[in-house]
Amino acid sequence: MTFPVHRPRRLRQNEAIRGLVRETQPSTHGLIYPMFVCPGSGVRAEVSSMPGIAQQSVDKIVEEAREVADLGIPGVILFGLPEHKDEKGTEGYIASGVVQRAIEAIRKARPDLLVVTDVCLCEYTDHGHCGIVENGKVVNDSTVELLAQMALSHARAGAHIVAPSDMMDGRVGAIRKKLDGANLSDVAILSYAAKYCSSFYGPFREAAQSAPQFGDRRSYQMDPANAREALKEVALDLDEGADMIMVKPALPYLDIIHRVRAAFDVPVAAYNVSGEYAMVKAAAQNGWIDEKRVVLEIFTAIQRAGASIVLTYHAKDLARWLKAC
Repeated sequence: MTFPVHRPRRLRQNEAIRGLVRETQPSTHGLIYPMFVCPGSGVRAEVSSMPGIAQQSVDKIVEEAREVADLGIPGVILFGLPEHKDEKGTEGYIASGVVQRAIEAIRKARPDLLVVTDVCLCEYTDHGHCGIVENGKVVNDSTVELLAQMALSHARAGAHIVAPSDMMDGRVGAIRKKLDGANLSDVAILSYAAKYCSSFYGPFREAAQSAPQFGDRRSYQMDPANAREALKEVALDLDEGADMIMVKPALPYLDIIHRVRAAFDVPVAAYNVSGEYAMVKAAAQNGWIDEKRVVLEIFTAIQRAGASIVLTYHAKDLARWLKAC
C-alpha cells in the first residue's frame, strides 16, 4: 500500500509531532568542552582563527569552567601550553605543569565537573611532534614511556579521564598499567583510537602552539583513505584497556563513527575539531549561514552516526540553544 494510504508528512506537520517521533534527541549529556591552559595570571588571549576560544591562565580557566558547569555541560578537556618547551616535552608530565595545576583548581572549584586531559607531547616539545624524535624520526617505544608518565601525573592531580591522542602503538596498555600500578584504577581512558592525519587541525595548532617544526604527522596519524584500519586500531586499544574510544575529526569521518558504533559495544566519542568550528564561525560572520541551525544540525549528525560523546568548541552555544528549545 502506498499513497494515499501512507502519508509520511502526517508526522511532520507541527513541532510537537516532529519532536515526538524524532529519532535522535540532542542533549548536553554527552558534551565535552575543550580548553587551552597557559602560564601566568589573569591571561585570556583570544585565538584569532577560533572566535570565542582563548588561551587562558589557570585562574581564568576556573572562571570558564564554572560557566561550563552552570550550563549543564558535564565535562571539559584540557590542553596545555607550557612555559618552556624541550625535545622531550618535560613540562607535560611534571607535577607543577599548567594542566596539572588547572586540574587541581577546577576540581576544587567545581567538584561536579568531569575533567578530561589530552595526553600527548606535541604541545610541550620544541619540535612540535607527538613523540620523541631520533635522527629525524618519531620513535614509538620511548615515547610511550613518557606518555604513561604524563597520564599518571594528570591522574594524580585529579583527572577523571585521560585521553591519549598521540597514536603511538601500545600507549593505552602502558598507561593502564601505570595507572593501575599507582592505585589509580578508577581513572578511565578515552583513547583517540582513530585519529586521522587531517587538514582540519590548523586552528588548533595555533591555539595549542603545536605545529610541527619539520615534516608532518603522516607516519603516526591515520591515512584519511583508510576505514578498515580504524576498526583494527579501535580493537587494539580496547584490548589494551581503553574504556572509551574516539574518532577524530568528526564530520569527514561520520562513516567511521557509524562503523565503529556498529562493531563495538563501548562508548564512542567524536571530536568536532577546530577547522570544522572555524569554518562555521567564518561563514556565520559573513552572513552566509544561520550558525545556530547549522551547529545543531552538525551536532545531530554526529550523534546520529553513533557518537554518544561529542567534543566541540560549540559546546557552550549548544547548551544555551538546547536549553532554549
